[in-house]
Amino acid sequence: MASANPTIVWLTTNPVTTWLVRTIFSRVDPVVFRKTNGRFTAMGPPTMPMLTLTAVGRHSGKARSVHLACLEQDGDFLIVASAMGQERHPAWRYNLEANPEVEVQVVGRRFTAHAQLLDDASRAEIWPRVHDAIPQMKIYESRTDRNICVFRLRPV
Repeated sequence: MASANPTIVWLTTNPVTTWLVRTIFSRVDPVVFRKTNGRFTAMGPPTMPMLTLTAVGRHSGKARSVHLACLEQDGDFLIVASAMGQERHPAWRYNLEANPEVEVQVVGRRFTAHAQLLDDASRAEIWPRVHDAIPQMKIYESRTDRNICVFRLRPV
């Protein structure tokens, strides 16, 4: 996988374009990723590992999909609930806590997984890898006072 594209980093950290990414691309990305079997996102070929997470909404009971950067670790996938540094946690975080059985699509495959929120010690251990893999994360951290959660997705 190529290093992070500076244009993508800018688009996902600039205050003006962050709104566009959150409201428009977030709806289009899962569809494009699914239709191209993970080869493309709404902004072109992925420049970092990505996945589409489909979880059951805790209130609606409906399938909800979101496209996220991820890190692979020992056959599991780690995802970060940064919400691009917004004040509140992303809705998908609460959906995973209520219904941890999820569907995951990565390049070339789909599978069922169990989501587990990492404890503080496990989060601290992998956090340097998060910074290396997702350059935007330092900017997202600076925007919020909340603890940014990390989930492990373990295939079942």
